[in-house]
Amino acid sequence: MPVPAAPVPAAYVSAAAEVTATALGPWPGEDPVEAARIIRGELGSPHLPFLAELPDRGVGSDALGRTASLLEGLAVDVQPFGWRLVDRPGKDLMRARSALSTDINVLADVVGAEETPAAELKIQLRGPLSLAAGLHLHNGERALIDHGARRDLAASLAAGVGAYLRRAAAAVPGAALVVQLDEPDIAAVMAGTIPTSSGYRTLRAVPGSEVTESWRIVIDALRAAGAAEIVVSVPEVEAPFDRILAAGADGIAVPLRALTSRQWEQLAGAVESGKRLWAGALGVEDPAAALPRVPQAVETLWRPWRQLGLPAGALGSVRVTPSGGLAGHTPASATAVLTRLTQLADGLNQLALG
Repeated sequence: MPVPAAPVPAAYVSAAAEVTATALGPWPGEDPVEAARIIRGELGSPHLPFLAELPDRGVGSDALGRTASLLEGLAVDVQPFGWRLVDRPGKDLMRARSALSTDINVLADVVGAEETPAAELKIQLRGPLSLAAGLHLHNGERALIDHGARRDLAASLAAGVGAYLRRAAAAVPGAALVVQLDEPDIAAVMAGTIPTSSGYRTLRAVPGSEVTESWRIVIDALRAAGAAEIVVSVPEVEAPFDRILAAGADGIAVPLRALTSRQWEQLAGAVESGKRLWAGALGVEDPAAALPRVPQAVETLWRPWRQLGLPAGALGSVRVTPSGGLAGHTPASATAVLTRLTQLADGLNQLALG
């Protein structure tokens, strides 16, 4: 009796046989209608449109406040030092929830007017470790300082994501939901370099095993809520790729600008095992600077890809992204970034086809 073939990882099965483009979430301006129309116009199928974050609107529209508004059984407000965990909901939390509801309703209206809506939608969440680094306890210290607080935040986020995914799914009927977990502070969290509220010392490093478990709790909840693809987005410096993969994520989102040879080898291993690579191949650090030309951006990915011996056909596991968020841009320059990303995807697809 023949031995059945090993199952292909779900992320690999769902991956398009071509390179696709998306962006990381932050977007300029205060108009969710304009943002949704631009993003969906530029990132139609096969690319991945996303629900924009508009931090220019102020309190509650920032990434930290938006994610904190999803917490189940925990409330937050804003103090001079930032977002703080509190006993009961107040106006700041209501403002954050209202802004998110508005964005979802706007998205539903824009999608409803489309003749052929995109097959996928991406939403972003602040991951549990960076959430703990950004939220403060009653005494003003970061929640990251307390193991119990870290555990409670991960559990609360896991409990709250289901309702968010259901609302997003209702806005884009039939579309697959992709979730990006942002962990911008993870290197400092694991290295123990985040300062205390006094600034005179630093918080103790969070063990790698706890990082993995915190991510696993949230990833499992997202998958149970119907997420089709889940990636963890991290800066390239000291990026814990092994922890991301051990937590069960479908892929890794990372800027390419300063990856080491060892990190590229880790990413190659992830691709070979069927994971997705969201490659931050388009530099956008200076909004006033000209965007990299397409051949230059293509080489940013293609050169190390070829050096590692990865086949051109495996490029279908890649989504290309900017190296960072676009909130510091103008709507016009952010739109130009999306256009260049789709051109970059086209250039890589030409290589994949030989």
